[in-house]
Amino acid sequence: MNVIRMVCVALAWGMSALTLHAQDLQSDLNEQVIMVQKKGTLFTTEIETTIFKPDGSGPFPIAVINHGKAAGDPRFQARSRPVSAVRFFLQRGYAVIAPMRQGFSKSTGSYIGGGCNVESNGRVQAEDVKAVLDWAGTQSWADKSRIVVLGQSHGGWTTLAFGTLGYPGVKGLVNFAGGLRQESCAGWEAGLGRAAGSYGSETKLPALWFYGDNDSYFAPYTYKPMFEKYKAGNDNAQIVEFGTFGSDAHGMFGSRAGESIWQPKVTSFLKTLGLPIEITHAQYGVVTAMPIPPKTNFAPLDDATAVPCQTDRCREGYRTFLTKTLPRAFATNGKGPWAWAEQGDDPLKRALDSCNKSAKDAPCKLYAVDDAVVWQP
Repeated sequence: MNVIRMVCVALAWGMSALTLHAQDLQSDLNEQVIMVQKKGTLFTTEIETTIFKPDGSGPFPIAVINHGKAAGDPRFQARSRPVSAVRFFLQRGYAVIAPMRQGFSKSTGSYIGGGCNVESNGRVQAEDVKAVLDWAGTQSWADKSRIVVLGQSHGGWTTLAFGTLGYPGVKGLVNFAGGLRQESCAGWEAGLGRAAGSYGSETKLPALWFYGDNDSYFAPYTYKPMFEKYKAGNDNAQIVEFGTFGSDAHGMFGSRAGESIWQPKVTSFLKTLGLPIEITHAQYGVVTAMPIPPKTNFAPLDDATAVPCQTDRCREGYRTFLTKTLPRAFATNGKGPWAWAEQGDDPLKRALDSCNKSAKDAPCKLYAVDDAVVWQP
């Protein structure tokens, strides 16, 4: 869909349209961005929301995918585009909704953290998801009786909190490494457990959890008590403990290598919920992407001083890259030029193309992909 059509549709829906360049939207995925209004007691906020739909008029079952929280100011966080998961659901005939919660990216208002009250944090975030689903329920293309809600990291925590609302039409919840790491708060890990127990006691929906042993945010001694307390209140919960994944299991959901872990489990989960699992739109699974180079032992991933850069700006760019959402890639030619790219179908190619635009002495190569250094000197 071109930008002009996207703007017209957004205005026809009574929403504020975003100004986007054509390359920011994937027409093959029918990608649209709109601003959904969330009316409050005193103020109305607007939630930046990305919609992906199969061809046709629907109505389509809905998959909501809630984003995590990157380091730094939430206002500078990129719009969530979990294209790998989007393709999974589009192939099966779902429309995908990816909202940016209040204070994130182009959404208005301020991020409401709740201080050290992690339970309150999740509940406030869940209200934004509710507002977007309220709007989706008014659209002719949306089947509001068949909804699944998913989320990664802070989005997974939001998903668990959302489950307490008992929202009509929602059949199940999927939590990928959900939580909120608050090291400045005393007893933050115990706080997560108590809050998870509270959410579970108010949730009747089936819930599927995914956690890995080498998660840099939530170690087994953190997520296991969380799940136990949640399941004590909601016996209709199950957990997939997939062990060690790459150098950080926290990024499994966004990694191409993680698809073989979560997709079969989610397929089985959807089947138990009575939701579609058959591939009816195979064209959305067609992706031509660069192969991921093998991991090397050139340097630790988080060592910016080891990157073959000649400027501090390059090393600072690499530090920024480390805060980005998977999938991601960083490229340099070892002299001056460098670039990173995140999300989408092929961040490897986009990082290389961007780097090579200013590379004169030598072509750029990939230094890091996802959570692994792949540089070959």
